[in-house]
Amino acid sequence: MQDKTKIVLRRIGTSILWMAVLAGFAVLLVAAVQDKDASRCSGIVVKITGSDDNYFIEEKDIKSLVAKDRSVNPVGMPIGEINISNLEKIVERDPWVKHAEIFFDNQQKLNIKVVQREPVARVFTFSGNSFYLDETADRIPVSPRYAARVPVFTGFPTDGGKLQKSDSLLSAQIIDMGRYILTNDFWMAQVEQIMITGDRKMEFIPKLGDHIITFGEGTDVEKKFTKLLAFYKEGLNKVGWNNYTRINVAYENEVVCTRKDGKAPIQPDIRQPDSLKLTDADEPPVMDAVVPEKKEVKEPEHPPAKHAAKPAPAKAKAAKKEPVQPQRQPKAVYKPEKKSVNTTKNNKTP
Repeated sequence: MQDKTKIVLRRIGTSILWMAVLAGFAVLLVAAVQDKDASRCSGIVVKITGSDDNYFIEEKDIKSLVAKDRSVNPVGMPIGEINISNLEKIVERDPWVKHAEIFFDNQQKLNIKVVQREPVARVFTFSGNSFYLDETADRIPVSPRYAARVPVFTGFPTDGGKLQKSDSLLSAQIIDMGRYILTNDFWMAQVEQIMITGDRKMEFIPKLGDHIITFGEGTDVEKKFTKLLAFYKEGLNKVGWNNYTRINVAYENEVVCTRKDGKAPIQPDIRQPDSLKLTDADEPPVMDAVVPEKKEVKEPEHPPAKHAAKPAPAKAKAAKKEPVQPQRQPKAVYKPEKKSVNTTKNNKTP
């Protein structure tokens, strides 16, 4: 009986001891928090992260955002009185800031970690204004200190911030096309700029070759660039890079080319079983009907006498001229076989 009483008392004592330890720990924790809240902010530390070392915003820009207003300037203020969530909202108002995280370290310094927005395309409107687009279709103003090396699109139809449905669709196509070009070193070197036509199609002038690439709508971007790369390797490398005025990759599974000299298309000797096939598929010329002009017949000033001799009928009518058929530039249609083409960064300019 006494042994059981000792065991119970021992357990009670152990529980009381642990409760005292926990209470002391809580008191110390509260005291530490109160001490930290009572301490003052000793400074600001800014860290900017991005995909490269070229930043559109700098450390001084972030510091000026949180320090320009004395009511929210954290330096010298008690930490307990600083509204961290409000400071994060202030920093994220900058158009180049994608996300901001703010916290205090053990030295009572305010740490600001900033994730910078990454542009995928630079867009020029009809009126000449310019801005960047990131992957979320947010507009980013042009920075006076740095220009991003991204694909350039010209001829965007509007300057307004609120886009119509058709303009939003065009922006999405620009982002897809810009993102693909950015991830491929060959196309970054080959594509000079992309022009947006009046019917919201894409075409561009390459750096290598004296021709225009008709891309069509900004859809099936990877498929079209893969088809164009295959044509570069199996077609232009054999017939020449400056024989065509226009190369059209907008059609499904074929590349339509227009020669610049009006001669018949040159058919390269491509004998590899898995290479491109070249077939004659010239489009018939459009017949423009030529309507002969009607000659005006002048009436005689004085009517002829009643017994006057009738004029002799003409021996033969003038032969009608045949309609003139306008000449069109010959076209060659390249139909590539299904073949996987490596378009990774290891591709070199053919």
